[in-house]
Amino acid sequence: MPALASQLYTFDPRPRYPLRLSAARYWDPSSETHDDPTAPTLVFTHATGAHKEQYEPTIQDLYNYNLAGPKTKIREVWTIDAPDHGDSAVLNEEALRDGGRAYHPVFGWDEYARGLHAFLAGLGTGVDVDFSKRRLVLIGHSSGAVVVGMCLIRQSTASSLALTYQPELKPEFLIMIEIMGMNTEVCAKMREILTKGSANRRDIWPSRAEAYRLFTARAAYREWDDRVLRIFVEKGLRPLPTLEYPDKDKEGVTLKCTRKQETATYRDNLASPAVYTLMRFIVQRFQTHFIDGTVDNYLSRAVKDDFLENAVGGMQNLASFSHVSGAGHLVAQTHPTGLAKALLDVLTKEERGRKMHTKL
Repeated sequence: MPALASQLYTFDPRPRYPLRLSAARYWDPSSETHDDPTAPTLVFTHATGAHKEQYEPTIQDLYNYNLAGPKTKIREVWTIDAPDHGDSAVLNEEALRDGGRAYHPVFGWDEYARGLHAFLAGLGTGVDVDFSKRRLVLIGHSSGAVVVGMCLIRQSTASSLALTYQPELKPEFLIMIEIMGMNTEVCAKMREILTKGSANRRDIWPSRAEAYRLFTARAAYREWDDRVLRIFVEKGLRPLPTLEYPDKDKEGVTLKCTRKQETATYRDNLASPAVYTLMRFIVQRFQTHFIDGTVDNYLSRAVKDDFLENAVGGMQNLASFSHVSGAGHLVAQTHPTGLAKALLDVLTKEERGRKMHTKL
């Protein structure tokens, strides 16, 4: 079992873009491919309400299975917090509040796409890597998969937004996990359900230990892999007081991504329909792999089939489509080991294809 090294970064794109990003870098120091320029660099984006460290069990299992079986090259892995999630939310606490109507009552998910693009294009400071020289693989879960699509192809009537998506990113291929791809009608219905649940969720606990105990008492969280849940308690929560709760007990903890901010993100009614419209062009330009769970517990089978047929243009336009057995929409939280195996299958398939192409 490889012992992974990690390092945290704060990416600052100001004044090009007002919100900073927190990122984590993971690698195996003993691996001969860590400094191999032909090995892919994996970049993960997370779902709404999640954060970058929740991928750590998946990343560790990915390296474990890669070491045990037929090896595929992995240079390193990066995970990036959305501007209003995880450590990024802490960095941007004042900016999110001072931004007023720019970020409330709606926080557009395209803000994550803009930040991701700036990060990978090197339009800022704080990260000592030139991603333009890397073989990039972009991997997104849920709304994070929507972000991957938005940062690659953007339609906008606002030229100022369109300009932030230059220079063009050129990833080797994409992996989209349980993508939240919906047409406008379905998005409106889902938005109503998600915002109601988020606006009413508990967001203060007397301690991390009590938060963990209460989470494990709820059926939904008992489905989570315990490693992921413990990481959420450790890295997804922060001590009080905060700017949101300046008068609360200092011994308590609250969410890094505030209840108000998470709800604002769920109110976005543009991101999913935009990717629904653009997906056909995305799969034409980039090798795109889909990974879904076998349990359709967030998006119905009919909604997923509609996205495949009318947005993607049919299964034949995908590089591959695979499933994680027993998993639902929150596959990264509930089945990190199964997800790691599915990711490794895609990486191995792409590596074999690249080798065959090189020989021709």
